[in-house]
Amino acid sequence: MDEPRVAIVAAAGRGIGAACARRLADDGYTPVLLSKSGAARDVADDLGGVGFEGSVTDPADLEALVEAATDRYGRIDVVVNNTGHPATGDLLDISDEDWHDGLDLVLLNVVRMARLVTPVFERQGGGSIVNVSTFSAFEPSLDFPVSSVLRAGLGGFTKLYADRYASASIRMNSVLPGYTDSYEIDDQTRAEIPMSRSAKTAEIANVVGFLASDAASYVTGQNVRVDGGLTDGV
Repeated sequence: MDEPRVAIVAAAGRGIGAACARRLADDGYTPVLLSKSGAARDVADDLGGVGFEGSVTDPADLEALVEAATDRYGRIDVVVNNTGHPATGDLLDISDEDWHDGLDLVLLNVVRMARLVTPVFERQGGGSIVNVSTFSAFEPSLDFPVSSVLRAGLGGFTKLYADRYASASIRMNSVLPGYTDSYEIDDQTRAEIPMSRSAKTAEIANVVGFLASDAASYVTGQNVRVDGGLTDGV
């Protein structure tokens, strides 16, 4: 009997994270989920997996999550690094503390997770990591300064990691969503989106699911915008 495929999804209690967990469960993965609120436990129960309460900014919580997955299922095939949103504010009014908190939240969490799961992937002969980033990593926005700066750095790490481990059949890609229906936007913001609407969280999850899958086996080191045409660059 084939071993079950296993997918870790962070910040999976609601929104994009929960949608990713559902998409991957539909694709046959057993979900191992984390959320700060503990809501990931309920999502995991619905999907036949296991959920834990913890924070992506706590290295011990990430280590416990990876250990739980390997102890229970013996393997990890996919990791989806999803997080909340860092602090906002006028560019030079943002405190050092908020910049450091943002670093933990949107970049170091990915680095730390990679350190934990890469040896597992190497033993298995491959694996896939998908990072949920943001459109402003590609086109920086003064509305989201910490996110724009640090997730641009995440794009750099994604490419470096992908190049370093491609020969081991380990892939890393990032998805850059625009606005999603898990957050309210005003009419002015909606008018800036060529598709004139926010994305459904399931639409973001569909791209994550593709990048995680064998169908994307030759795709690595990419930052894929899923923004309804919001960003202007080609």
